[in-house]
Amino acid sequence: MLEEVRIRNLGVIADATLQLDRGFTVVTGETGAGKTMVVAGLMLMFGERSDSSQVSHDAASADIEGRLRLAPDSHAVRRTTEAGGDVDEDGTLILSRSVSKNGRSRASAGGRSVPVGVLAELADSVIAVHGQSTQLRLAQPAQQRELLDRYAGAPVTQALADYRAAYDEWRRIEQERDDRLRNDDERRRTRQMLMFGLEQVDAAAPRPGEDERLEQELGRLANADSLRQSVQAAHTALVGADDDAGGDSISTLIGRAVRALDEGGVHDESLAELATRAKEISYLATDLASDVSGYAEGVSDDPERLAQAMARRVELRELVRNYGGADGVAGVLAWADDARAQLDAMDDSAESMARLEQQVTQAQASAQTAAAALSSRRREAAGSFQDAIGAQLAKLAMGSVRIGVRVSPREAAAGRPTLEADGRPAGASPDGIDTVHIELSSDGGTTYRPLAKGASGGELSRVMLAIEVVLAGTDPVPTMVFDEVDSGVGGESAIEIGRLLAVLGKDHQVIAVTHLPQVAAYADRHVVIEKSGAQGVTRSDIRHLDHAERIVELTRMLAGLTDSDSGRAHAAELLETAYQERDPSAATRPAAKSSAKKSTTKAAAPAKKSPTKAGRRTTTSKRARQVSDPK
Repeated sequence: MLEEVRIRNLGVIADATLQLDRGFTVVTGETGAGKTMVVAGLMLMFGERSDSSQVSHDAASADIEGRLRLAPDSHAVRRTTEAGGDVDEDGTLILSRSVSKNGRSRASAGGRSVPVGVLAELADSVIAVHGQSTQLRLAQPAQQRELLDRYAGAPVTQALADYRAAYDEWRRIEQERDDRLRNDDERRRTRQMLMFGLEQVDAAAPRPGEDERLEQELGRLANADSLRQSVQAAHTALVGADDDAGGDSISTLIGRAVRALDEGGVHDESLAELATRAKEISYLATDLASDVSGYAEGVSDDPERLAQAMARRVELRELVRNYGGADGVAGVLAWADDARAQLDAMDDSAESMARLEQQVTQAQASAQTAAAALSSRRREAAGSFQDAIGAQLAKLAMGSVRIGVRVSPREAAAGRPTLEADGRPAGASPDGIDTVHIELSSDGGTTYRPLAKGASGGELSRVMLAIEVVLAGTDPVPTMVFDEVDSGVGGESAIEIGRLLAVLGKDHQVIAVTHLPQVAAYADRHVVIEKSGAQGVTRSDIRHLDHAERIVELTRMLAGLTDSDSGRAHAAELLETAYQERDPSAATRPAAKSSAKKSTTKAAAPAKKSPTKAGRRTTTSKRARQVSDPK
């Protein structure tokens, strides 16, 4: 739940702190005092889109900081930890949001800067804000379907999950079929291109490394004369010319060295070892000469072979240009392997398309079965849902009004997914094939009309509140905020709204902004937004009221004046009645009326605490103070 919210420089609020607790807290104040800024601050703190125009005109930025106490295993704690924020061991979490004049926005959770979207994610499991826009959404069929699904709980949740799995699979296979049909021409062109390329590669039959070997061969063929001269010179140097047996060839010179070392080796063994090494060199020279001679015999200047090699090079270069790129023949062979794999994957046979059509039919049948099961669960829940709403409306002075919750097939639309309901086409979406209508009848159930057409603003407020009470037991959100949802309501209906909000406050933290004293009287705590003006500038502050101060504020709300004796008497009676209804076992507060009479128009004197109720009813009057450091 929320424990504290500090708002600075937001609208007319300069610096104010709202202390919160469990139960029902009401926020009141004169028109223009800034009540809506409290709700705006909460929404900004939970990721609402920022508006720089909300920043006070004399400030650089608006800042909102809040302290929450959460269950350690809650989704909000886990999400904060994932975002790098810190949460105290007792579940205390600090959130903040800053909006500058130039429109820049910053957010933090648990002391760590986070995207604003993280705050919005936290809001989904922490707080629900209801206002005039909520009432407008209530008139939309999609919102009404969500309300029914929330009420139905696990049976619909599971049926919806099963349906979505079947729906997604059906749409996936159908998309695959459609893509195949739509891309059939392109697939044929691709197939033809691959087959043509493979025919060229197979006809040329390149071998790995052939391009490199061919370049070497062409080098030999084109330079045969030069190569022949080089090897002849090398051979002569190694063994001498045929007509120069006593020349200075390497073999001759090494032979002389061997003989000289042999002669000296007779007298010194070290020279004998050198002679052995010289003989080894002689053998190597002889082998080298033999290899050079063999190379010379292989040098050919065959013009026919040269022409063949050059033609083959042209053929390979064409393949490389089309299919190999910088990788040469190796790239051509790799392309051919990939092309064969693509062709194997392209099964364009009629049998393949028939199999795909059969898969579509089977997947659609599965989605149809799941959709029917989901619709059945919704219809089962609709009857009890409308009865539960009707029971709450009876408590809101709408006993003659009848509520109907109707589940009907969604109208099919051309070009959109379609299943069947009762043998007729029905539009399908990830949420099913149903349209849910919450309808209102003012003539005892004879004629039902959609909420948007059959309900006034005040009736919409009460219907929404009745639904919230019905859903309270299934709603995991601990904090509910109501922003003037009692607009257009008065008299007995206003009292009933106060009672219902008090009922909600037993299981949730309820914060309500209201202009109705009947609603405010039923709150566990009362906060007033007060405005003051200095040098033409309006500023507002938040004040937490004790019992006597509540009577003064209720008097203002009832009579428009705070010094009206009859107004104070009425306010005291209204407040005491609300106390008694919330706790019938409590003793009647003594001298409540007299304490109200002592109040002034500016500020009420602190009331003497009742010994039986002081702990529960009275809070000290608090000025805004800074949100405490969680550390």
